[in-house]
Amino acid sequence: MIRLQGVTRFHGHQDVLRECDLHIGPTDRIGLIGPNGAGKTTLLRLILGEEEPNSGEISRSKDLRIGYLPQSLVDLEGRTVLSLTLDAAGDLARIERELEETTRALERSVSHEETLLLTERQGRLQEVFDHLGGYGLEAQAGRILSGLGFSQEDFSRPVEELSGGWKMRAAMARILLSEPDLILLDEPTNHLDLQSLIWMEEYLKQCRSALVLVSHDRTFLNNLVNRIVEIDGGRLISYAGNYDFYEREKGKRLKVHQAAYENQQDTIRQLERFIQRNRARKDRARQVQSRIRLLERMERIDPPRSQPVVDFDFPEPPRAPKTLIELKGVSKAYDGKRVYDRIDLSIQRGDRIAFVGPNGAGKTTLMRILSGEVDFDGVRRIAEGVRLGVFSQEQTEGFSMDRTVLEELMSVAGDQPQGRLRSLLGAFLFRGDDVFKRVSVLSGGEKSRLLLCKILIQPVNLLLLDEPTNHLDIDSRKVLETALRRYSGTLCLVSHDRRLINGVANKILLVRDRKVELYPGNFDDFQSIWRAGQGTDLERGQPASPPGKGAGRKKTQDQKRAEAEWRNRVFRETSPLRERLLALEKRIEEKTRELDRIASHLARDETYQNPGRLRELTEAYRTAKTEVAEWTCQWESVALELESLERRLEEEKPGRNHSG
Repeated sequence: MIRLQGVTRFHGHQDVLRECDLHIGPTDRIGLIGPNGAGKTTLLRLILGEEEPNSGEISRSKDLRIGYLPQSLVDLEGRTVLSLTLDAAGDLARIERELEETTRALERSVSHEETLLLTERQGRLQEVFDHLGGYGLEAQAGRILSGLGFSQEDFSRPVEELSGGWKMRAAMARILLSEPDLILLDEPTNHLDLQSLIWMEEYLKQCRSALVLVSHDRTFLNNLVNRIVEIDGGRLISYAGNYDFYEREKGKRLKVHQAAYENQQDTIRQLERFIQRNRARKDRARQVQSRIRLLERMERIDPPRSQPVVDFDFPEPPRAPKTLIELKGVSKAYDGKRVYDRIDLSIQRGDRIAFVGPNGAGKTTLMRILSGEVDFDGVRRIAEGVRLGVFSQEQTEGFSMDRTVLEELMSVAGDQPQGRLRSLLGAFLFRGDDVFKRVSVLSGGEKSRLLLCKILIQPVNLLLLDEPTNHLDIDSRKVLETALRRYSGTLCLVSHDRRLINGVANKILLVRDRKVELYPGNFDDFQSIWRAGQGTDLERGQPASPPGKGAGRKKTQDQKRAEAEWRNRVFRETSPLRERLLALEKRIEEKTRELDRIASHLARDETYQNPGRLRELTEAYRTAKTEVAEWTCQWESVALELESLERRLEEEKPGRNHSG
């Protein structure tokens, strides 16, 4: 559908992307990863056509329909939530015209291959057209909005009344309803709570659109993508698997790269020592010159690009009493709406409790009751010796605005060395001169990260963390997860990061219907217990499959098995072609570098004073150029073969309606 060839994009004097190649097929589910500022959003904008490359080519299939959810939205005001979602129906007239054009093209088609492509396109357009216009568009929009956390009353609310996060959900609903050929999502999980995230994940699994996803949620990536593309130093590196596969393969590649780099450095040192020892000896002049030329011609291997590993531990917390906080008969209401009705809860030493439940059920309110920030009816007992560390968005208001980031952290760090503080700040994205920024100029996300650092550096025995990962990249989440695993105190956590919950929780507190229920184990254990006992979606009490096409019908075990076998087959049959593409890309890149080296020699005057050397270089240049041309043709052939295979496998997907 989309192919990038040799794409370079720079902003000012800085290369963001350099000579990048990327192919996106109709069944690709790509996770796009890389550190903040690596160029992920730039790549999405290039795919969309919102930016143009400085060099290279981008080709797109004709009539390609793309849905894009950016990190920030343009103005969406002047409509209700439902009417905004139904904007997807604006594509109906265009799709109808495309259907007519495709039908006429089919009548003129002369080749079998063209007929197959047009027939497939016609079926796809007809299906989208029918879906948007003929089968309860408004009801489907309502199911999607409900899945993303909107209540029935919200459907008629003006969009301008919504917060930024809820506007993003409404924009997401519009994309899901339109079912474009390709969906581009830039950090969609930032705006979703856990139950909406799980719902959208299930919906996207069933959606047939290709997907390019930027996310720091590792579980989300694992469950949705079949390919990881990493932006590393302006280059695109592709891995044929999900995020866990990427981590394993990258580790192997880094080891190989590190070994090659170290071996070359040893060789360079040996050559340089020989030159240094023998430079003044006339009888070794030829050997010295030979080694100097060898060093000049050597293609240097760059050291592996890897983030420094931050090994952080909490300060040892003071010993806590057996029962830290106890709630008895607690009730809470806002504006006459009851959130809790006479709940009891006891936080014991060693508890590591993750709060889960539907949006608006009161998870944050419960955190604020535990921390003593809000009034309520009932009894809260906090034991003597409890030292609280509280993370929430409201806590950032207590900063001293005239301090620098480093000074604000030092204000609570006691006599801990500055190197340790800077290491911790670096792990949470305050790197280099960022530590000298004034707190007054920090964004909301930066203040949240600084607050997290302040909490982690203090010796507390009860942590209350409300969505601590919202503004963290993957590496920072790993640091936090590792630190929380080692933390010997008691923990209460609200998060939609399932990897974090599974890594640190030993109990799950389900918050819903003004009550709380405590379950043993981590999130995966809780899902198993809940589904086995209820047979319903753990967050809503609704059928476990997401609202969507065929909503209300649970998949049978045979259907699930057939879909799993199909996914395994897709991976098995497409992997060899993807590996061939990667191997050819590597060959072409290496041979192109060789061409550049030969061309630089041919440009030197002294080359033309040695006819034998000139013939050798000319022949090498001709051979290398021929090989590049041949391998490029092979790459194009394999890419077409892969695209054809993906289309065929998609047609054979279990449960697909082939009637269109």
